Amino acid sequence: QVQVVESGGGLVQPGGSLRLSCAASGSIFSIRDMGWYRQAPGKQRELVASITSDGGTNYADFVKGRFVISRDNAKNTVYLQMNSLKPEDTAVYYCNAEVTTIQLRGYIYDYWGQGTQVIVSS
Repeated sequence: QVQVVESGGGLVQPGGSLRLSCAASGSIFSIRDMGWYRQAPGKQRELVASITSDGGTNYADFVKGRFVISRDNAKNTVYLQMNSLKPEDTAVYYCNAEVTTIQLRGYIYDYWGQGTQVIVSS
């Protein structure tokens, strides 16, 4: 009933930039927070950045000053502008949306995308 789809990953050289996009669609009544997480091989999934419905942002320390999260509520879309990329940023990046569906108002469910691979390498 709700789909979350990421795009924009790829291969980039150290110091380069990428912009990730994530669109939620389906039976959506409202979306509370949206966020980006990442998971590197052999590591746990970790929060990269999140944004509330009114634009409040939260960043992991390891991306502060390099990544910017933004959101278009009209399009149910969240973006992650990644600058000054480092090899340690290599991971699968996942989008998360906290959704209230049309059918079940009063409840908030987490929906995840399938992930998009980011590789930072020379």
